[in-house]
Amino acid sequence: MANLRQNSTVEKTTYHDSFFDQLFIRLFARKMSNAVGERNHQSGYDGFVELSQKIMQGRNSQQQQQLVAIVLQSLVPAPVLWGIRTFFSPTQLVCELNAWFATQLFEWLVGPCRVESAEVTTESGQVRQQKSAVHIEKCRYLEQSGCVGMCVNMCKLPTQQFFTEKFGIPLTMTPNFEDLSCDMVFGQMPPPLETEAAYQQPCLQACAVASEAPVCPKVRT
Repeated sequence: MANLRQNSTVEKTTYHDSFFDQLFIRLFARKMSNAVGERNHQSGYDGFVELSQKIMQGRNSQQQQQLVAIVLQSLVPAPVLWGIRTFFSPTQLVCELNAWFATQLFEWLVGPCRVESAEVTTESGQVRQQKSAVHIEKCRYLEQSGCVGMCVNMCKLPTQQFFTEKFGIPLTMTPNFEDLSCDMVFGQMPPPLETEAAYQQPCLQACAVASEAPVCPKVRT
């Protein structure tokens, strides 16, 4: 995958958050603030990203992922998680509905996105075509942070784990660090991180604490 240290021409996107977008941002920021035990100094989405950066400080990758998992679980009552996991198997319809809801609920977080078709291999080995993929055109979180480690440790891995284990609906997220897009596929079991391109990805040029190491050190700590 291309290294953006050699591509600094990506134009920064300007967002105009609606009233409801701002509500979601404040809700997530408050949950993160409670989890990390610190307050953000900036407002809006900038403050949300600032809290993410504070989560990284002094924590290894697993500790970062665990803290974000606590934040995600705090957003959904345990009985609701149990009910979904118990009574809703990851059928094609359930996976497609999850993809649609993701485009409606998370645009404030990741930017414009749309539902697409994907070839999914189920746990039983069955291969089927279904509209359970979400294509994120240019991830707002990745663009704002400019950090491979934040993308992997505080978005990709904990979100995959949350849906796969807590909801019982497999999810695979594949970020593209060249154009900052991302593909989410509901119904697809996530592979081991070590087998993915993200594990070999160097720091991005936009990262405030970029390393000259051949791969992002924050992903492997």
